[in-house]
Amino acid sequence: MKTIQTEIYQHDTDVDVTHKINSIELDNWINHLKYIKKELNNLIGLCGEDLNQKLDDESVLQKFKKKGVENDALLNVLHKYMSARRDIIECEDTQCDMVYITEHESYRRNYLYHLDKYRRLKDEFFSKVQGKFTLLDMTTLP
Repeated sequence: MKTIQTEIYQHDTDVDVTHKINSIELDNWINHLKYIKKELNNLIGLCGEDLNQKLDDESVLQKFKKKGVENDALLNVLHKYMSARRDIIECEDTQCDMVYITEHESYRRNYLYHLDKYRRLKDEFFSKVQGKFTLLDMTTLP
C-alpha cells in the first residue's frame, strides 16, 4: 500500500483505506500546525507591543512563546512520522499494519492534546484582553 496515493478505490482493503485516511489526516494536522505557527507569531506580535503593559501580565506572552516552541516540536515530529509512513508499503502482514495504526493513534492523541492546550491558552488570552482595548472614535479624528 502506498501512502503517497491517497485516493480510495473500491478494491482497497479495509487496512488500505485506514492507512489512506490516516495519511490524509496527518497531512491535515501538519497544515493546521503550520497555521497555528502563523497565528502564534501574530499573537506574540500583539502581546509584544502596548498590550503587555495594558494586561500587566508577562505570562501570556511567555506562554505563547512556549506554545510556539511546542508547536514547532510537534510539527517536526509529524514531518518525521510522515516520512516514516512511506515504509508502510513494506508491510506484509496484519501485525505490521497494526503497528502503524497504533502508532497513528498515539500521534492523534498528542495532536489533539496540543490543540486543546492551545485553544485554552487563546481563551485565557482573549478573556484577559476583553475590555482592555479602547476603540477610537473616528468622528473626532482630524
